[in-house]
Amino acid sequence: MIFRTRFAPSPSGPLHLGHAYSALLAHDLAVAENGQFLLRIEDIDRARSRSSWEDQIYRDLRWIGLKWPEPVMRQSERLDVYTTALDGLWARGLLYPCTCNRKDIASAASAPQEGRPLHGPDGIIYPGTCREKFRPSAADEPRPKDIPLRLNMAAACRVLSGSDDPCAQIGSFLETSAGPNGETGSIAFTMKELTNTIGDVVLSRRDMGTSYHLSVVLDDAAQQITHVVRGQDLFEATRIHVVLQRLLGLPTPTYRHHRLIRDEAGKRLAKRDDARALSKYRAEGATAEDIRALVGL
Repeated sequence: MIFRTRFAPSPSGPLHLGHAYSALLAHDLAVAENGQFLLRIEDIDRARSRSSWEDQIYRDLRWIGLKWPEPVMRQSERLDVYTTALDGLWARGLLYPCTCNRKDIASAASAPQEGRPLHGPDGIIYPGTCREKFRPSAADEPRPKDIPLRLNMAAACRVLSGSDDPCAQIGSFLETSAGPNGETGSIAFTMKELTNTIGDVVLSRRDMGTSYHLSVVLDDAAQQITHVVRGQDLFEATRIHVVLQRLLGLPTPTYRHHRLIRDEAGKRLAKRDDARALSKYRAEGATAEDIRALVGL
C-alpha cells in the first residue's frame, strides 16, 4: 500500500502558521517515504464555509511549496456516503435522536447529583438525557433526518467487545510522535474510558447531516490514508475515530499528533489570529523558507 498522508482544512477562515506546520509535516513525511500527500476540503459546515476561503487555501499551500493530486476531495460532495453510514448505524440500534441544546446539556451535567461537569473531546460529556428516552425498537423506524443523532457509546462498546465488562479493551491506535502527555506506541482504551471520558458523541448535526467525527473516518478510508498527521488537540478524539472505524469495518491509520503552534502567551493559534495568517506573511514579502523557519522546520 502506498504511504499516504493528507491535510484537511475547513474553508471558514484564513490558514495560519499552525496550519502551515501541520501541512508541511504531512507533506514532508510523505515525501520522505516516497509516498503521496493529499489535500481534502472539509466543508460540511455550509454556514461558515466560503469559496473565497477555499481559493485562498490553495494559494497559501502552493505558496509554501506544497503540491497534491487533483481533483481535491470536498466533503460537501460526499453527503450520500455519510448518509449511508448513518443509516447503517441507525439500523443496528447504535444511534438515538437528541433534542438537547447546549444550555440543556450544561444544566443536566451540572445537577447536584452529577457533580462538576466533565469535559471530553467534544466539550461537556453528554449526561444521557435523551438516551434514556430512546426506545431500541425505534431502530426499525426510518432514521430521522431533521434532528441531531448521537452514538450510544455503551452499546457500541458492547458490540465491539461482545462483553459488558467495563475493563474490556475496545480498540487501540499506533501513535508515532507524542500525545499531550508524551504518549507513544500502541495506545489502547477500554469501555469505561470511552463511556466516562467521551460519552455519546453527536454523529449527525441538524444543519450538516453528518459530523466531523463521522466524515473524517469515512474520508480517510476513501482516500486510503495510511498516516494521519494532526495536532495534539485531537489526540483524545482519535479514540472516537477508532471506535467508528471498527464499527464501520474501516482500517485504522497510524497517527502522529504533533505539537501545537502557540502565540507569545502560550495560546493555541486560531483562525481569528489574522496577524499570523499566511496571506499576511506573503503580502509582507516573506518566503516559504521563512514560514518553515517560523514554525521550527
